[in-house]
Amino acid sequence: MLITLPISELVPGMFVDSVSKQFEGIDSIKIKTRGLVRDKSIIKRLVSEGVQELLIDFTQSNVGVPSKYQEKPKATPVTKPTSKTQTDKIKKIITLEQEFAKASTSYEQHNRKLQGLYGDITSGLKMNISLLDDIAKDIVASVFRNHNAMTILTRIKDKHMYNWQHMINCAIFVTVFAKYLGYKESVVHELAMGALLHDLGQAKLPQGIFSKSEDVNKLEMQAIKKHVAQSLGLVKGEKGITPLMLDMIVNHHERLDGSGYPRGIEGEKLSRPARIMAIVDVYDAMTSDRPHQIGDEPINALRHLLSNKLLFDNELVQRFIKCLGVYPVGTIVKLTNERLALVTEGNHKNPIQPKVKVFYNAKHNHHVTSKDIDLNTSEQELKILASIKPLDYQLNLARLLKEHLVV
Repeated sequence: MLITLPISELVPGMFVDSVSKQFEGIDSIKIKTRGLVRDKSIIKRLVSEGVQELLIDFTQSNVGVPSKYQEKPKATPVTKPTSKTQTDKIKKIITLEQEFAKASTSYEQHNRKLQGLYGDITSGLKMNISLLDDIAKDIVASVFRNHNAMTILTRIKDKHMYNWQHMINCAIFVTVFAKYLGYKESVVHELAMGALLHDLGQAKLPQGIFSKSEDVNKLEMQAIKKHVAQSLGLVKGEKGITPLMLDMIVNHHERLDGSGYPRGIEGEKLSRPARIMAIVDVYDAMTSDRPHQIGDEPINALRHLLSNKLLFDNELVQRFIKCLGVYPVGTIVKLTNERLALVTEGNHKNPIQPKVKVFYNAKHNHHVTSKDIDLNTSEQELKILASIKPLDYQLNLARLLKEHLVV
């Protein structure tokens, strides 16, 4: 359980996940503390450095949740009618099909808006931070209604749109993962904003580097690394930019073993949001089509993250895999009965047995009447053989999604 506490309520035995609020002094780089509070001297140090609020992970703490933050058992309601205002406050969880049409329209609009913003920055115009805030709010609202709709759309790849599509996809993945981890919606919004901002500085660099059809050389890589400083320059002085967002911008290329950039910091100096951003950034980059690469399958990207324990937070990677599934929603898979199916819902308990929608006969190469199947049911003997690329069967994923998910 993750709970935000004021520094005055911090006691030894609590596990600090991250600093959520810190007094803004002269220094632009804020404290990033993560770990168990072993004694009062640590608390005094945090106070002296201007820390005001912290995110506490009580699943890793040696003390229980304070009574004031424990959920109170709800009394059985009497036959008192619920007012419209109360009803409006209840967030409705809706089906994938109900959310998908709206999410598709929003996703396309977000891409166009961010493409325009990216172009404006490249041309030297001022960044419109309110536009990014609107996009973040829309992504968070959609994910909290149904987390699968926006996630499925991240599987539609376009190498000519990577620079801005990557930022939107990262915001979606960060939002979905943060919701899964139990972050409050207000914190999830901050994380989504951090994801949208993390690579925006690339718009200030020579764009020919990003349109190359071959890998960049060492000199070009040195130039690319400057996007972190450029991103910081873009957000400097902007209203609403929080320490958490700055942390994600500065540290998303840092690695646990100190091999990352720009500062080469390591281990416990890296906050949880920075670790989350690093995982999401690499996952989307590996699975995306880019001018110099064809996107890899999600399962291979997840294997890469899992096998590099010295670089990425292994516990978070494992939870990320459980969150997305071995075959994330939107992935096309081949089943043991020679049918192709679209993954429509993950299975957190058993990631290799998601819910799918069968739509194609791979043996005879023709579409079939779609059918929803839960691979986790005891009577279901079907299994996934592998994930496949849509183009292997001349399938247009964008058209396929609209045909089978728009109601």
